[in-house]
This record gives sequence, structure tokens and C-alpha cells, in this order.
Amino acid sequence: MRVVTLLAALAAAVVLAVPAGAAPQKNLVQTAVSAGQFTTLASLLTKAGLAKTLATGGPYTVFAPTDAAFAKVPKATLASLAKNKAKLRAVLLYHVVKGSYPAAKIASSMRLTTLEGAPLAITTMGGVKVGGASVLKANVRASNGVIHVINRVLLPPAK
Repeated sequence: MRVVTLLAALAAAVVLAVPAGAAPQKNLVQTAVSAGQFTTLASLLTKAGLAKTLATGGPYTVFAPTDAAFAKVPKATLASLAKNKAKLRAVLLYHVVKGSYPAAKIASSMRLTTLEGAPLAITTMGGVKVGGASVLKANVRASNGVIHVINRVLLPPAK
């Protein structure tokens, strides 16, 4: 029985494997969820009503904080954001830029306007930094954009 299960799993893996250079099949949300390190982000996107937008629209570039990045945010702050949908949406939209910006398109010093409306500074001095957060992994491709993994949660400037 174990051999049959193993063979079935291997067959499924072969069918699901995407050849190098092929277009990704998963959208931004599916890609983030399957990565396993963005459960907090995925949960907050759903609470804010943004998961469908990032799953179906685009292309977008998402600067995605890991679960470890969200763990650095005080619990009271996260709880407050979860209760205030407008503020939660603003924080999450500050991590998203319209258009696809893989690492090759990012200049040494540039500003991109986020979906929240505020500019986000990107620098490449001492590694790639986005709004002060370090990019841990760049160019995670999705069918409707690209994800750059960052090490902290970004907060939009006060208005």
C-alpha cells in the first residue's frame, strides 16, 4: 500500500512540475500561501477584503513580510489593525505596487507609488532595501505578478 501511495505522489509531482522558464500557474495569493511563510499576511489579506484583488487583478509587485516579520509587530498593534479594516487595508496596500517589478527592473535608487497611495523608497546600497526592510528573497514569480520577501512589516507615512 505504501508503494502505491508513493508512486501516486510521484506521478502527481511529475504532472504538477512546471518546466523551467514556463509561466507560473499560481496567482499571488496562492503562491504566498503555498510558500508556507506568509500565513499571517494571507489571513490579514482575507480580513481586509484584499485577497480576491491580489488573486485576480494585476500585475502587481508585492513586498511580502514573512510570519517572522509579523511576529516582531506588537500583538496589540496587530489586534488594533484587525479591528480597523481601513487601517489594515492601508498597511497591506502599502506593500503592493501596480505593475511587475522583478529585481532586474529595480534601479539603484527609486520610488514606487503603492496602492495605498504613498511612495515607497527602494535602495540597493548594502543589499536591496524597501522602505527600510531588507529583501530576503527576490523574484518569487506568480501568474499575476512578483513577490519580494521582506523581513519586516512596512507602515505607511502618517497623513
